[in-house]
Amino acid sequence: MKGKDLLSISDLSSEDVFSLISDAVDAKAGGWLSSLDRKVLALLFEKPSLRTRVSFEVAMHELGGQAIYLSPAEVGLGERESVPDVARVLGRYVDAIAARTFSHQTLEVLASNSGVPVINALSDLEHPCQALADLLTIYEKKGELTGLTLAYVGDGNNVANSLLLAATLTGVNFRIASPAGYIVQEKILNLAQEYAADCGAEIFCTEEPRLAVSGADIVYTDVWTSMGQEAETEKRRQVFANYQVNSELLSLAREDAILMHPLPAHRGEEVSSDVLDSAQSVVFDQAENRLHLQKVLLAQVLGGLARPAAAYR
Repeated sequence: MKGKDLLSISDLSSEDVFSLISDAVDAKAGGWLSSLDRKVLALLFEKPSLRTRVSFEVAMHELGGQAIYLSPAEVGLGERESVPDVARVLGRYVDAIAARTFSHQTLEVLASNSGVPVINALSDLEHPCQALADLLTIYEKKGELTGLTLAYVGDGNNVANSLLLAATLTGVNFRIASPAGYIVQEKILNLAQEYAADCGAEIFCTEEPRLAVSGADIVYTDVWTSMGQEAETEKRRQVFANYQVNSELLSLAREDAILMHPLPAHRGEEVSSDVLDSAQSVVFDQAENRLHLQKVLLAQVLGGLARPAAAYR
């Protein structure tokens, strides 16, 4: 993966995904020797963030590199300065760019003009770093991926798009329950069906949450209203009123099912507080694993992996 962009899960093969997860497990267990000395990552953000910013900054620090955060006010992508010009300038200064944008097209323009690897730290189309950390979390909790069944309840948003692709690449059966008009993008679904056919996974789309969750190993949900959709908040609350993951819905899953949410959560909307704080919830393990997965991703993209520190003892 050295020198490559990660704009979409589709930029990865199933072997790439399994390799990232395996290396992240090792990195988390034993730590890594510094491998990115003198490397600089630009964090180019149009949207605010807690987990994404901190996990990338800490990952670069722990690998011996440096991250520079660039806020919307400082750059003004497409307003104060054109996206291609920003990309060309940053490409002269830094070794990679992690961009958190409203439009996926902005990422594509950055990648086309920067001359350095660009990592999708969230766009309106996908959130690949989140999906990869999710698979790492599932592997940790279940000891496997292939053959498991993941039920996603809620909006077919960027998180759902990336999770669908990542799941089907690794043989995870994917069920999604979304209201009509809020399903995953057709091009994403078509690509996921190709992945599923290759590895024997199954995809099931429904408007009925109970059908999706019944017998599932993992139950996943996300906010009904994402950043940039605030004007639709009340409408979405009405549309998704029957899509809350609560104790009743979760009880339909397997007894050892885990609950996942990428955070931040709107408690009392897409998920009830008692479920979010229950023993089945692994949401804070998910959040932590953003750090470990992204550390390995950065090491691979920017120059190859260092060995676990334990190997030198």
